[in-house]
Amino acid sequence: MARIRAQAMMAADAFALLFDDTRRTRFAQLAEVTGPMLVSDDPAVAGALAETEVLITSWGAPRLDAARLERMPRLRAVLHAAGSVRDIVTEEVWARGIRVTSAADVNAVPVAEFTIAAILFSGKRALTHIRAPYDGTWDAWSQRSIGNVDRTVGIVGFSRIGRRVVELLRPFDGLRAVVADPFADPEAVAAAGATLIPLDEVLPQADILSLHAPSLPSTRHMISARELAMLPDGATLINTARGALVDHEALLMECRTGRIDALLDVTEPEPLPADAQLRRLPNVAITPHLAGSLGTEARRLADAALDELAAYASGKAPLHPVTKAELEISA
Repeated sequence: MARIRAQAMMAADAFALLFDDTRRTRFAQLAEVTGPMLVSDDPAVAGALAETEVLITSWGAPRLDAARLERMPRLRAVLHAAGSVRDIVTEEVWARGIRVTSAADVNAVPVAEFTIAAILFSGKRALTHIRAPYDGTWDAWSQRSIGNVDRTVGIVGFSRIGRRVVELLRPFDGLRAVVADPFADPEAVAAAGATLIPLDEVLPQADILSLHAPSLPSTRHMISARELAMLPDGATLINTARGALVDHEALLMECRTGRIDALLDVTEPEPLPADAQLRRLPNVAITPHLAGSLGTEARRLADAALDELAAYASGKAPLHPVTKAELEISA
């Protein structure tokens, strides 16, 4: 029986990060790799693609439009070794009935872990004090709003990551989670350990507001001046989702007063200009998109894609399929 033919298509740096020797060996064991394992999108050097049945993609993969798909007439599956497939999957992919999978579930793990760390640090006001080192004048006894007891964490978006954050909050019995998501099932939210309520009810009680919604036209600037004004004094906004969810001008106005703090792992634009005023505020911490899979964590993404390749090769159903309908309401 002929083995399936598979190739990887992504940025060379991404391939080197995801596929170490162990994972390249497994790749070659699961499929027949004609020519180089990592192939280019350039029509002049991509002859191997004419026989490719399965494509493993990741960061830096090109958009699979009609012209590219014409060069891959035998393509039957796109296995994405990263999170969202929004930037590479087109209508032509769905029209051809190509199987699409994503490693978004795996990528959710480090983002949720980063978010939990950010929540706990925010409750202790640690990030603010990192920006303004202790000089001996700070009076700990007067700080009544610091701590991770009797605090409410608002989760916006019961996504893969939002759900995992709620679940990871369970051991911290001083933290209560409430969720805002118009598409979430109340019973599923309750089973994870939170309560589902409208966003306008989440905001006034959220000591910490953590964003996990997808970036869609309907969610652009969903946290703007009105929503920020509804947060209680001393609240912290955490964004590890997409920069476009937050109106940065409105956030600047609120944070400039010192009324609320912010931790931004994503911004709009990304990165912010060097002279952006948000960068200079002592109560705003900006990290360079650290939350997702980086370094050794990225190997999990390769493992997830190779698990999908094994499932495809053995005629099994995909482990983490992506559908057109799902993509319309997800990241």
